[in-house]
Amino acid sequence: MTTVDRAVLDNPVWTALVHGQRDFAEVRGQAGRFLPSVSPFVAVADAADPAAWADLAELAGPGGDVLMPAAPDGTPPGWERTGGGVGVQLTGEDLIPAPDPEAVRLTEADVPEMLDLVSRTRPGPFGPRTRELGTYLGIRREGALVAMAGERIRPPGWSEISAVCTDPAFRGQGLAGRLVRAVAAAIRDRGDTPFLHAAGTNTGAIRLYLAMGFRHRRDINFHAYRRLPS
Repeated sequence: MTTVDRAVLDNPVWTALVHGQRDFAEVRGQAGRFLPSVSPFVAVADAADPAAWADLAELAGPGGDVLMPAAPDGTPPGWERTGGGVGVQLTGEDLIPAPDPEAVRLTEADVPEMLDLVSRTRPGPFGPRTRELGTYLGIRREGALVAMAGERIRPPGWSEISAVCTDPAFRGQGLAGRLVRAVAAAIRDRGDTPFLHAAGTNTGAIRLYLAMGFRHRRDINFHAYRRLPS
């Protein structure tokens, strides 16, 4: 496997915003965010730099809400923390990818069903244009979309597997694992390495990912902030 730079995963949203996914980004100085219809994620180049937070404040606007992966432990001046928690970052060097004959590539026409499935299963933030960030695959049963997974954050050399979800009526059939391997196959085909994030409380999913060959790289904060009035 080609050696990749693991350091870009220390601040994956920032490296994605200023490199491969700049077309989906709004960047001001040392801060950036995805377009709201694509993802709510924001990032700063250096969380210890007040100038970066000032740039983010300009992007967010007065009273603006943001969601930051790889957030600092404390709350920066001029902001209040409104939510969030601790998750895990897992890397897929040991994952064995496998295309799935039942998986179909999801398109713009599938977005209403994708949004409906996400609303019922809550795998994480997913907007009307999130599908555009990478390959999204789904499994249908009797014509209905019952499971899906795809790609979201794509820092150089890596691609995050995200929106892994299954309709409750079809859980326990291994569909999520099959789709993770199938998305990973597309990632590996273009020479990248898969990684993913999971909420620290989602212990069942974390056990599944570790059993599939993902490695725990680190714990990671996901914090929601609101810009305070000046």
